[in-house]
Amino acid sequence: MSARVFRRGVIVLILASAGPGPSLVTGPGRGMEPLAAQTPEQRYTDWTRLEFRAQEYAYRRARILDGLRASGGGLLLTPSSDGLTRGETFRQLEDFWYLTGLEVVHSMLVLDAQRDRSILFMPRRDPRFDNPGRPNDFPGRPLLDDYQLRSIAGIDEYRDIDGLDDFLRLRVRGGATLRVNAGSTGEITPPTVPLIGSLDPTASLILRLRTDHPNAEIVNAFDVVARLRMIKTPAEIDHMRVAADATMAGIQSAAWRIRPGVDERTLQGEFENTCRTFGSQALPFTPIIKSGPNSLWPWRLLAAHYDRRNRRMEDGDLVIFDVGCEVDGYISDVGRTFPVNGTFTDIQREKLLVSTRVADAIIEAVRPGVTLRDLTSVAYAAIPDEEEAHMQTGSFFGHHIGLSAGDPALMDEPLAPGMVFTVEPWYYNHDIGVAAFVEDVILVTEDGAEVLTATLPRSPEELEALMR
Repeated sequence: MSARVFRRGVIVLILASAGPGPSLVTGPGRGMEPLAAQTPEQRYTDWTRLEFRAQEYAYRRARILDGLRASGGGLLLTPSSDGLTRGETFRQLEDFWYLTGLEVVHSMLVLDAQRDRSILFMPRRDPRFDNPGRPNDFPGRPLLDDYQLRSIAGIDEYRDIDGLDDFLRLRVRGGATLRVNAGSTGEITPPTVPLIGSLDPTASLILRLRTDHPNAEIVNAFDVVARLRMIKTPAEIDHMRVAADATMAGIQSAAWRIRPGVDERTLQGEFENTCRTFGSQALPFTPIIKSGPNSLWPWRLLAAHYDRRNRRMEDGDLVIFDVGCEVDGYISDVGRTFPVNGTFTDIQREKLLVSTRVADAIIEAVRPGVTLRDLTSVAYAAIPDEEEAHMQTGSFFGHHIGLSAGDPALMDEPLAPGMVFTVEPWYYNHDIGVAAFVEDVILVTEDGAEVLTATLPRSPEELEALMR
């Protein structure tokens, strides 16, 4: 039997049951036990999988362990994401993702060079899947005790995250060196907590280690990690080809929308929509599409204002694309310059060719054994003396990419087959009001370079034809 009682807009449902069973009316202060979740637990493997075979992740961990032993040994600590979001889809921290392929949170991968073992410290349950007030909507997810999760990950050993402090304390007392990828080369310096803002996960880890283990030796593992991540495996390269294809398609689709009166955000929307149709789960950075006077300024300045990056294009402007797609965790970063009215002026054409000719010189010099520092010298040699003040990029005029638009790289490490980076000589000339650039994705091969974005037009004539 049931009855509805209407009281000031609130519906109170009164239920009577003829037999035993759990009450459906629950909650604090009602004197009843909360109802257990009716939906089944959601296991990790119900919803996700490793992006690559487990053997690939095992190979990466083994290579890192080799690098640690060759550079002094120790324990490499690689934290996962804390899992907190502000509305965005979860994305794992790069090193943890690279070495495990797992989307677990509140975890720490420890690579023990002395004992040649990988140990994953993680919670017994995923805190994102528990909410006592809404058990039906948050069904729970086991982690540490999920043996199917363990079987796909292939880590040597699994432990409760609550035991990490005691584990480190014991190993430090035994003289173990702690290793952390600090994100750049050089000695690790203790971070300070800012008055405004917060520490990133690496800085937070370093500060905690310094506080808990003041006598421990804490060494930077950036070089070890960078040497491995700089060289992409065939499986990674396949992913990056897909991301490059998606990015090129997005630029082409947006280029067809360019005309006077259209605003920059419209082009951004067209680019993003095309990326999504090519399977892009996310964008590695907010697309940089800037025209006219906006094109003369770096993205940080434009992004410093809430609505500055939405100029309406005018006849005679140039519009620059510096954009990328992310597909299955790997990204692309590509750039082109278009005339808004469909035809470059003579001066616009001339300055765009300054950028493309420098890029051509750099790409021609790419081969195994050359260093990024060597490419920097090549770039400056190719810049006309009168234009050098207007070329606004250092460090070989590009950057390594992979899991991010800023994959770790070492300037003096010889290039090797499998390395992937961009070449992007920017041209900013405030005196004449012209900015232009091209950016392509380069794969180092056995005897030179392959341009993964070669099918996207880049000469002034080809770009004009693409718009038509």
